[in-house]
Amino acid sequence: MATHQSPAQKKTVERVMHEYKHGELKTARGSRKVKNPKQAIAIALHEAGASRTESPKKNAQNLRRTKAKERRGETYRDEAEGRRSRAASPRAGKGAGDKTKSELYAEAKRRDIAGRSKMSKQQLEHALHH
Repeated sequence: MATHQSPAQKKTVERVMHEYKHGELKTARGSRKVKNPKQAIAIALHEAGASRTESPKKNAQNLRRTKAKERRGETYRDEAEGRRSRAASPRAGKGAGDKTKSELYAEAKRRDIAGRSKMSKQQLEHALHH
């Protein structure tokens, strides 16, 4: 691990290792649990921006991204403790207008709307509602 870590980096490493210890740490895509302790350490250092294999600029970006994720409550620890699910988005609660592009595309396909494959999400929404 890095020899000198800021308090923010230490807190992030502690959180990630806690997730690993409790079986909550998952791979980047969130499909499989991490079972290898060395992989857990690598993930912890990467998220904390304390990796020796990355540039200082990239490390700073990683730490900023992780801290933003922690503020939003999008960590696996928060999900396991029931604070917030990773699937919950900030748009939740806006009603029927919060469909994904793939959902809109499926509806357009069902209605046989011409040119749907080249449409953006906004264009699909417009075509479906008019």
